[in-house]
Amino acid sequence: MRAVIFRTIFVLPLAKTSITLNSYSLHVRSFKSQPTFSSTHYRNLKLDDSRLLNLLSNYRLREARVLLDEMPQRSRHSQVVHLTSLLTKYSRHGFINEAKALFEIMPDRNVVSYNAMLSGFVQCGRLDEASRLFEVMPERNVVSWTSMLCGLAEAGRICEARKLFDEMPERNVVSWNSMLVGLIRNGDLEEARWIFNAMPIKNVVSWNTMIAGYAENCRMEEACVLFEEMDYRNVVTWTTMIAGYCRAGKVDEGYCLFCRMPERNIVSWTAMIGGFTWNGFYEEALLLFLEMKEINEIKPNRETFISLAYACSGIGFPHLGKQLHAQLIIDGTEYDDFDGRLSKSLIHMYSVLGIMDSASYIFNKNLNNCVQSCNSMINGYIRIGQLEEAEYLFNTVPIRDKISWTSMIDGYFSFGQVSRACFLFSNMPEKDAVAWTAMISGYVHNELFTEAINSFLVMRAQDISPLSSTYSILFGAAGATANLDQGRQFHCMLMKTQTEFDLFLENSLVSMYAKCGVIDDAHRIFSNMVFRDTISWNSMIMGFSHHGLAVEALKNFEAMLESGTHPNSVTFLATLSACNHAGLIDKGLELFNSMKDVYAIQPGLEHHISIINLLGRAGKVKEAEGFVLNLPFEPDQAIWGALLGVCRFSESGTEIAKRAAKELLKLDPLNAPAHVVLCNIYAAEGHYITEQMLRKDMGLKGVRKVPGCSWIQLNGRVHVFVSGDKPHPQAAEIISLLFRVDERRM
Repeated sequence: MRAVIFRTIFVLPLAKTSITLNSYSLHVRSFKSQPTFSSTHYRNLKLDDSRLLNLLSNYRLREARVLLDEMPQRSRHSQVVHLTSLLTKYSRHGFINEAKALFEIMPDRNVVSYNAMLSGFVQCGRLDEASRLFEVMPERNVVSWTSMLCGLAEAGRICEARKLFDEMPERNVVSWNSMLVGLIRNGDLEEARWIFNAMPIKNVVSWNTMIAGYAENCRMEEACVLFEEMDYRNVVTWTTMIAGYCRAGKVDEGYCLFCRMPERNIVSWTAMIGGFTWNGFYEEALLLFLEMKEINEIKPNRETFISLAYACSGIGFPHLGKQLHAQLIIDGTEYDDFDGRLSKSLIHMYSVLGIMDSASYIFNKNLNNCVQSCNSMINGYIRIGQLEEAEYLFNTVPIRDKISWTSMIDGYFSFGQVSRACFLFSNMPEKDAVAWTAMISGYVHNELFTEAINSFLVMRAQDISPLSSTYSILFGAAGATANLDQGRQFHCMLMKTQTEFDLFLENSLVSMYAKCGVIDDAHRIFSNMVFRDTISWNSMIMGFSHHGLAVEALKNFEAMLESGTHPNSVTFLATLSACNHAGLIDKGLELFNSMKDVYAIQPGLEHHISIINLLGRAGKVKEAEGFVLNLPFEPDQAIWGALLGVCRFSESGTEIAKRAAKELLKLDPLNAPAHVVLCNIYAAEGHYITEQMLRKDMGLKGVRKVPGCSWIQLNGRVHVFVSGDKPHPQAAEIISLLFRVDERRM
């Protein structure tokens, strides 16, 4: 992270006029709203000097010249020194036209005067005037050449700068460093290294500049070689290396270097805090900040707080984010936001945390919000369910980019408003791969798998290369519909376009093949993975579990623990499911109890339901009911529904089923399965009148059991079958065939 020094420039509204003086075109600005210039206004200016500036600003050049003549008598040399110093002060405060006017009316000038004027032009970016002045200079020294070289290099006119550098009659270390900086800024690292090697004398700035060039381009091996060769390293050297390692994603190396630093300043601390933040180590960033706070001499600056705001949003601690903002207000740093980056970070933080009132306050307070802040606001409103607010902001902001459009499309899909998402997408001025992926993902999210695949085909037809996430979503869709042929086609397309798969893609492939019933292919991909995370292990364990391979699932769970990967709630859901299928009651209960006791994972609703199924499927319905009655929370519909579902596995489960059904109907009076189970129980017990009354009540309430559904893919077409429905064109033939099969079995 580079240390950047910002200079305050006083900008005043000016109007241009021009005169010709001494055959030199002079452009002087006069103030629209004339301030009073005094020694109190500019402490570094004496009264006569302020009066002179006032006259120059108002284009009263004759009076200015008279004032020069009336100033206390000095020797000729002293007067040149004084006026040159005054010219430099004017330029430094942003009054370049006034400095130019003073330069023109100076009775005498020397090479220092010319250099001061040249430097003023260069610093304010008026290179054409600088070039003209450079050409007419009666005498040039190494400072003149170096000033001009700096200006050209800074402006990106690197060819002119190099030509000037080659023509220089004399060079000092500043000249060499200027050429070095210019080449690095223009991306020519090889030429910069040639210049660096050719330097007759190198100072610490030379070394730091070359190291920074490598570090900023993630060429840390070359930067490290130079770093080790240095005889003297200052805090800038160390900080540059730390920022370079963090930029390259090598945070551990950066932190090791940070710990070795003999001396640290606020820039060093901020570089390390920022390095942690931008690489996703939010907790480490905040802990390092707390460590820094214990050092009284080190005070956080604006850049520190920007990194901390992103860290707070990343870690998801709202109270911590509010405390950070409060500290900003107390320190007065909130007003040190000349480029809006601090406000942008706070808007992002509050939007991610869902505190949209605070985000909106900062957003409305700033008149020059960037498009990134607008996008943060839109995503924030969508995140907390305020789609109308997001829509209003999207329609009213002056600038919208691809992210704005994609965020709104994604928002419409997340609320099930598919038609509005499609309409917005069709009106999107420029669609990239991210926008197409959002459409495909939205269709999949809303279970419109055919539309998702069609969008993918159109995307490919328009020659837009899919992202890894695009394929990952399509693999998920193929797995959800058990469409193995489609999944394999996507896999083949991916193999033609990419030689290496990332972890995200590999996890998606394992999950897809497992869900499509090809567990061997899933395990083959899993076995060939170089790196596995928690999702990888979970996908494989869940795949074995769904295929009834409990032993393999539990073996993988043990292997996961041995690899050092920490299990999560999904892992235990998969292992409990495996125990459920295999009837491993003791093992299942052991795993369930270890969640909280060993791994500090609070069991969720799904885990409790798994235990109910585990006990019930083994015929232990009474134990299942006891488990429900002893839950640490009030059982809801899902819990009673699960208990009701397992009562059929025990001959003595009738009474428990009655109780479960009645409890379920208290919570959900229109629950169809509960009504059906009760009807079947009453019929089995011979209570036909009660059964008839319950069925009549179901009809009055409009309670209907959701029919079962299945599908099969044949010759590229999906055939859907619904219980009791006969819309299929070959329904008669299918039913006839089923009857014949049934007769043969009898």
